[in-house]
Amino acid sequence: MMEYADVLHRPGLISAFSTAEIDEFVDSVCAIAVEAVIYFRWRPFLTDPKDDLVFECALAGGADTIITHNISDFEPCRAFNVVHVTPADFLKKL
Repeated sequence: MMEYADVLHRPGLISAFSTAEIDEFVDSVCAIAVEAVIYFRWRPFLTDPKDDLVFECALAGGADTIITHNISDFEPCRAFNVVHVTPADFLKKL
């Protein structure tokens, strides 16, 4: 969550939202999130070590979808029945 908050606060990335609005969004996500304890590591599994952390969290939390712009790097996750979609594709399916 810390990495997502850091990315959202990058200057110019989301200029339509104020810092306070971003903080409120992050707090809202944290309020409904369920902590998943990782008992195992699959590293190295993906090409980017930071992506491995996302994949491990998805597995530990029982997620079936990873929402990311980084589609190509998450392709191997399909072997574990974890699909990856862009944020736009995810919103279209809602």
